Amino acid sequence: MPRVAVIGSCITRDVWPIVGEAPPQELLYICRTSLPSLLAAPLAGVELAPPAPELADFPYRSMVADLTKTALAALVAWRPTHLIFDFIDERLDILSVGGTLVTHSWELDVSGFLAQPVFAGARTIARATPASDLLWKQAMREMAGLIASTPLADAMLILHEAQWATRHLDQDGQVRDLPEEVEIFTGKHGRIADHNAALADYQGSFLGLLPAARRVAVPPELRIADARHRWGLSPFHYVEAYYREAHAQLQALGV
Repeated sequence: MPRVAVIGSCITRDVWPIVGEAPPQELLYICRTSLPSLLAAPLAGVELAPPAPELADFPYRSMVADLTKTALAALVAWRPTHLIFDFIDERLDILSVGGTLVTHSWELDVSGFLAQPVFAGARTIARATPASDLLWKQAMREMAGLIASTPLADAMLILHEAQWATRHLDQDGQVRDLPEEVEIFTGKHGRIADHNAALADYQGSFLGLLPAARRVAVPPELRIADARHRWGLSPFHYVEAYYREAHAQLQALGV
C-alpha cells in the first residue's frame, strides 16, 4: 500500500475527491508553505493564539506549521513511499521577519498574527521576482540534500508540473480567456505570465537537481480553469478532465 506525502497545493490534494475516489489511506499533506520557508528556522516569539473564526482547523494547523517549522520533521518521520511536489503555493509572498522566513498566506493574513510585535518590521519578498527566485533555488538545493541524506531517499519522487490556466470555462459552459492579472487572494494580485515563467523555472531546477524524479504533466489543452470548481474560479482550479488525467498518471506510478 502506498504511503504518500504531498508538498504542494490543492491541485494535487483535490485529484482524488474530484474524480470521485478516496485519497490514499496513508497521506501526509503539507501546504500553505514555500520551500524557502519550509527549510528556514522557526519564528521565535510568535504567540500561537486560537484560530480566527474564518479559519478551519486544517488551514490553521498548516499556517502554524509554517511558522514553527514542524513539517519537515513530520515528513521524514512519515517515511513516504511516494513524495509528490507541486509548486502552485509558490505564488505566495515570503516575509523576512525575526531572522527567518515565513509564507504570507491568506491564512496568516486573517489570523490576526500579523498584529503581533514579532511581525513589526517584517519585509515582503514578492513572488516572481529575482529575490524570491534566488531564495527558492537556494532552498531547492537544500531540499535535494535533505532528501539524499534521510529516509526520503527511498521514496519515489514525483513532480506535478502545473501551470496557471490562461482560459476558463464560465458558468454557461463557454471557454473564455482569463485576464492577464488575477487576484491570488484578497488584496494580492499576480500576472499569469509572470507566475508561469517562475513555475517553469522552478520545475526545471527541481528536475536538474533530482533527475530521477517522475513527472505528472497534464496536456496544455486540459489546463482550463473552471468557474464551477468547488473552490471557485482561479487559474489553478481546473476542469474535471485535468484531474482525471493527473489521476491516471499518478495511478500509473503506483499512487
